[in-house]
Amino acid sequence: MKYIFNPSFKSLEKQIRNFVNNFDTIGILFGDGQRNKIKLFELEDKTINIKSFKIPNIINQVAYKYFRKSKARRSYEYANRLLENGIGTPQPLAYVENFKLSGLEKSFYISEHLQAELTFRELVLQPDYPDHENILRQFTRFTFDLHQKRIEFLDHSPGNTLIKKGSEGNYCFFLVDLNRMNFHDVMDFDSRMKNFNRLTPKTEMLAIMSDEYAKLYGKKYDEVFAKMCFYTNDFQTKFHRKIARKKKLLFWR
Repeated sequence: MKYIFNPSFKSLEKQIRNFVNNFDTIGILFGDGQRNKIKLFELEDKTINIKSFKIPNIINQVAYKYFRKSKARRSYEYANRLLENGIGTPQPLAYVENFKLSGLEKSFYISEHLQAELTFRELVLQPDYPDHENILRQFTRFTFDLHQKRIEFLDHSPGNTLIKKGSEGNYCFFLVDLNRMNFHDVMDFDSRMKNFNRLTPKTEMLAIMSDEYAKLYGKKYDEVFAKMCFYTNDFQTKFHRKIARKKKLLFWR
């Protein structure tokens, strides 16, 4: 097992190693654990979050050993890079990789656990959520800041932004599930608009985000709205086709 620790949390190494080594039998399961499994552990005065990535298929086991960084390593490195750029994400503590002769078997990403009031998903599911439009506009400014810093969060989807309420109507945003990101020299208009495509199919939400983004980017609202809708509709079409294909292929289930 290869352990890489954040130097600021090196003193907690013994306890973290114990949590990882006994991951299957201790800790509190967070979420359904159907794909990757997340568990919570109490560590001194904080709660930490350990994400165990599912064992890759044989091809990816080899790829992660020789050609690509593991999801755990990418999550840790991207978290540090986000924090360096002033972007919110739970504090990374460590990552762990377990290599066998065949390649990477298990890997873990360890971070502080952030208790948030809501995620972007609540804004989609609850249009009457208190302060809905204000949160949505602040979220758009947060995403614009990401783009200005040339960061493309490829999993910019409803469950991957945690939202905490601050003071005087201000909100703080934190990205999670970090293993897929691009860091660009420049983010053009189309790349920026496409980055909204997974968030919501609701036209009224796209309209608010388009209005806010247009003001920040110096583009006409109609142009931003048309492009944001185009990429959202394209994603929704492909997504529903994929679901339909799966149902046909797995008709016996």
